[in-house]
Amino acid sequence: MKNFDVIIIGAGSIGVPAALSLAENKIKVLVIDALASPGQGQNKKAIGGIRATHSDKGKISTCQKSIDIFSTWKHIHGDDIGWIQNGYSFPAYTDKDAHKLKKLMKIQKSFNLDINWLTPEEYLKIVPGINTKGLRGSTYSPEDGSASPLLAINAFYFKSIEYGAQYKFKEKVHAISIINNQEIKVKTNKGEYSAQKVINAAGNYARNTGKLIGLDFPVQPDSHEGAITEPVQRFFGPMIVDLRPSQDPETEDSANFYFYQNNEGQVIFCLTPKHLIKGTASEATSVFLPQVAKRMVDLFPKLANLKVRRTWRGQYPMTPDGFPIVGETKEFPNFINAIGMCGQGYMLGPGLGELLSRIVTCDLTEDDLDALKHFDLYRDFSSTEQFK
Repeated sequence: MKNFDVIIIGAGSIGVPAALSLAENKIKVLVIDALASPGQGQNKKAIGGIRATHSDKGKISTCQKSIDIFSTWKHIHGDDIGWIQNGYSFPAYTDKDAHKLKKLMKIQKSFNLDINWLTPEEYLKIVPGINTKGLRGSTYSPEDGSASPLLAINAFYFKSIEYGAQYKFKEKVHAISIINNQEIKVKTNKGEYSAQKVINAAGNYARNTGKLIGLDFPVQPDSHEGAITEPVQRFFGPMIVDLRPSQDPETEDSANFYFYQNNEGQVIFCLTPKHLIKGTASEATSVFLPQVAKRMVDLFPKLANLKVRRTWRGQYPMTPDGFPIVGETKEFPNFINAIGMCGQGYMLGPGLGELLSRIVTCDLTEDDLDALKHFDLYRDFSSTEQFK
């Protein structure tokens, strides 16, 4: 039996940054993952976008902290993680979308988000060549950005080891026993460990992990696909998010889509299917690329001749309302959840890592408590995240 202060289940977008923050604060932490190395679940399938442009204070403030960490990592620690501050934009092509975005922008500004409305002429300066037919304008949040999920998680992982975090890979958790309010035992296929606190950061398998202690968490994965092109000279600035569902019979099974050009010049893109595919199947489909390519070229004709290098499929561990579940459980206060990231674990991860560290050390600020209200497991899940 090996004893720790904290055991984290899951070495992904949340588990590794949490281990980093805990170990930096001299807390003895063990991370357990069934896969062979960090970030081998959904982290490596993330497209790399990092935004604080959300619709509630909890996610905005958490991602603002994440942006602080991503944007200063190279300066502080020396690792190039591919960070660029390219911003996010949400162009509006209908009066309804323009009204919704402007209304939401007032709320976002009240939470200290740097976001403004651009006229079509102003938007053309940062996305030259965008289709202007029906364009009403766009929101633009210049402090948002992007970084490489692979480079970032490896930088976080090795720094956490430097601080003293320990990892057990290729170990699957079989049982969790709540002994008392000071001890939880975690049994894997290879060993048994104990800790004062356990953090469930199991991503797609968060619900299964909860069932090991008799709790049923409302997290269900659904599938999304992404793709990446060859690298080319930079020809536009921000992430472009088209909120419109398709009206074309050829692409009618698609809702919003989004794309950006990364630090190496590759265009990375993703589409939200209108009819979500539940489960964890990860084989790429033949449907995605024709759907998204037609829509992207219609919106931004300059993309037409880019060569696509590969496509892939991953999951968003979804909650009913599109907001994460973070915090202690009432039944077992030392069992802490950081689950249901709804496809945004990568951008939330560093900020949540520091928040989880303060949960563990009982050092929460008023802002932390306010953010956690939005992530409460015991909410009624009646709200709706505007930017799932």
